[in-house]
Amino acid sequence: MVGRRNWVRLLGNICTERRYKKEAKMGSNIPRVLDGSVYDPGQAGGAIRLDTAAWMTWLEAPTTRSFSYPLYDAAHGYIDGFMTVRKETRQRGGMYWSVFRRCGGRLCKIYLGPSRMVTQRRLHTIAEALRVLPIAHEPPDTTAP
Repeated sequence: MVGRRNWVRLLGNICTERRYKKEAKMGSNIPRVLDGSVYDPGQAGGAIRLDTAAWMTWLEAPTTRSFSYPLYDAAHGYIDGFMTVRKETRQRGGMYWSVFRRCGGRLCKIYLGPSRMVTQRRLHTIAEALRVLPIAHEPPDTTAP
């Protein structure tokens, strides 16, 4: 028998059972690149160094769909945020990678190319370019005459 605390009264005479679900935050299980290695929570092998044969194999794996890459601010010594790198299917066939980041209230998409083009140097260059773009959309100043 379900205890009384699991029931919620709706509209006076309609009762429904509460359902408790522990849901992970979106993106909490996505592989993450830190210090030149990718850490995949879905893989028991540990970290994979970028720009190695294991990295290319991991990128080409059908189970690898996305990962996050930090936007590091070296001047202040901390991470400003993350960009998401996703594998997509082309209409003509084949897979390619793109970078996504919300900038200025809009979603920015940058084409990376096939797996062989996804290198630490290229990711770092794109991260630097995205880091300096505005994150939040600022409304135009309407107080000026």
